[in-house]
Amino acid sequence: MKTSVRGVCRAFVVTSLLALVLATIALGGCRKEAVKIGATSVPHAEILEFAKPLLEKEGIEIDIVEFNDYVQPNIQLADKQLAANFFQHIPYLEDFSAERNLDLTWIAKIHIEPMGIYAGKVEKLDDLKDGDQVGIPNDVTNAGRALALLEKAGLLKFKDGVGVKASVLDVEENPRNLRIVELNAEILPHSLADLAVAVINGNFAIQANLSPLNDALFIEDSDSPFANVLAVRTADKDDKVLKRIAEVLTSEEVRGFILEKYKGGVVPAF
Repeated sequence: MKTSVRGVCRAFVVTSLLALVLATIALGGCRKEAVKIGATSVPHAEILEFAKPLLEKEGIEIDIVEFNDYVQPNIQLADKQLAANFFQHIPYLEDFSAERNLDLTWIAKIHIEPMGIYAGKVEKLDDLKDGDQVGIPNDVTNAGRALALLEKAGLLKFKDGVGVKASVLDVEENPRNLRIVELNAEILPHSLADLAVAVINGNFAIQANLSPLNDALFIEDSDSPFANVLAVRTADKDDKVLKRIAEVLTSEEVRGFILEKYKGGVVPAF
């Protein structure tokens, strides 16, 4: 029996179309929605960008959603708009969650951003004079951390035992009558021209092209308890994909990137 060329061609086209449809279905079935992770830009989003190809090798795709504040990342995580976030240290996460009644936790310590005191109108701490304005972050945990750093620098003295839980109400000695000005953390680098000095979080310092190691007049020790973490909803703390993301973020590859990229301005916490 002879088969016409037209018949062969028709059969080939039908077979090819069927194969294409099946391949499309198969790929569609394997396609996964990207894991959304909220982060502030420096260094958090940069670290996530570095980790992105490492995760892709394991079939995990992440979508990095950048924020420039310390409120929305936790709100959106609690509202399930994000699967995780990476921007905050443990005391902030705990205080924010308690204040807003959010069921959030953390699954990995990634790095520490040393908080520093930076020059504004005054170039040296010894030049601070009576009534000078000193800027600090206005959220409770970072304010306490900043005030503890001012005490360590010898500028203030607080009641015994308050430590990083200090507030301006706990000041016991203020020999230079420094005026503590509380501002949003992200505004502080841009307010240096109006302040004598300011205590600035490491990520916002780096973002403003300030080097914690080279530009800070005084800086936290490397034993700071304020490790920045990968935060998740408590219900998802055992999620296999999120745990694998945490493992990659605490890998030797990421450690090497942090050390090389930030030259001590950001320190691995693992």
